[in-house]
Amino acid sequence: MTPRAGIVVTGTEVLTGRVLDRNGGWVSERLRELGVDHASTLVVGDRDEDMLEALRFMVDRGMSLIVTTGGLGPTEDDRTAEIVGRFQGREMVLDEPTEARIWEILSGLRRRWPNLDEAAIRAANRKQAIVPRGAEILAPVGTAPGLVVPPAEGRSGPTIVVLPGPPRELQEMWPAAVATEGFRAAIAGATTYRHRTLRLFGLPESEIAGTLRAARAEGVDLDRLEITTCLRRGEIEVVTRWEPDADDVYAAFETVVRARHADTLFSDDGRSIDEIVAAELRARKLTVAVAESCTGGLLSGRLTELDGASATFPGGLVVYANEAKTRLAGVDPALIAEHGAVSAQVAEALADGARTQLAAAIGIGVTGIAGPTGGTPEKPVGTVWLSVAGNDGARLTRHVRLPGSRADVRDRSTTVALHLLRRLLAGESD
Repeated sequence: MTPRAGIVVTGTEVLTGRVLDRNGGWVSERLRELGVDHASTLVVGDRDEDMLEALRFMVDRGMSLIVTTGGLGPTEDDRTAEIVGRFQGREMVLDEPTEARIWEILSGLRRRWPNLDEAAIRAANRKQAIVPRGAEILAPVGTAPGLVVPPAEGRSGPTIVVLPGPPRELQEMWPAAVATEGFRAAIAGATTYRHRTLRLFGLPESEIAGTLRAARAEGVDLDRLEITTCLRRGEIEVVTRWEPDADDVYAAFETVVRARHADTLFSDDGRSIDEIVAAELRARKLTVAVAESCTGGLLSGRLTELDGASATFPGGLVVYANEAKTRLAGVDPALIAEHGAVSAQVAEALADGARTQLAAAIGIGVTGIAGPTGGTPEKPVGTVWLSVAGNDGARLTRHVRLPGSRADVRDRSTTVALHLLRRLLAGESD
């Protein structure tokens, strides 16, 4: 039987949304890579009973492994190690080598601020080194050690892996956790899953529901596949997981998707639109510059998120005010006066201005009404004009009406712009 795992994310700051959880999804993906069935993620605050209840929930659902994140710091509300020890029936003891190691880690802090309360630091240091007896201790990346805690002798139940909350510390500690005897025993019998991500753009999510129905009608046994569809940044992701003996089933399913969505399927290897256009620009030694109004720098941000962007992106212009459009991007004021700032003519002028001003091979112009105010009956909120222009005369200019909040409109506008760039690079032109 495939081992099942649960994740318990701790911290009132995460529960209330003051801090976004960056660990649950990352751990889930790592479990999937190991062939472990991730069944549940719970987020709880810094209350003992809530955490104990979360652990009981996981046990009741047959988890063989539980991963907790957070609650390992030096303050009073950091109680994960003690709660897990109690849950597993293990006495809490001071591990002197761990205490010494943490004290050494803190030596730099003590040298930098010599007037710190050494007694308070020592007490906090000691707290982090008190661990469940018999736990496998993971060396600290920050100051908090991780733990792999099996049930006490004579008791049954899952092994609990206790990891710190800061994502950098957790991710660096993960390989050591996976290598422990307790972790490996808990996931014995893990299945090697296949995994594939298809990405589509330019269709509603309801179309994928129709494709699933069509696949079943054609005899594809979808019950042997785990298919998840998700609308993300204006694109549809179809993520499928299956066991090796269902390879032929997945192949039949993908054939149906390709046949029904040949014009909207843009990625069959999991790559994002950002990765696809970046690779194409690098391969062809092309550069792209932007002049953006309503997106306010978000498109420039996406074009520079990936390593190596300096070879393909010389820069961008944020031209929110009409005066900036004229002064920085060279847009003729008469165009704005005649057609309005949100228009095909201004979007094209912005694309040409970005390309010219920054000496790029391709320019992108974006102008729109992100809302929630500023719309008119002729140009309602969500109206965006985009243009992509090459120095060879090729151009694509499009108008879209994007739904959602101001943040949604701005973010989805960058996705539309990147897809226009992809299409221009593929040889399309108006």
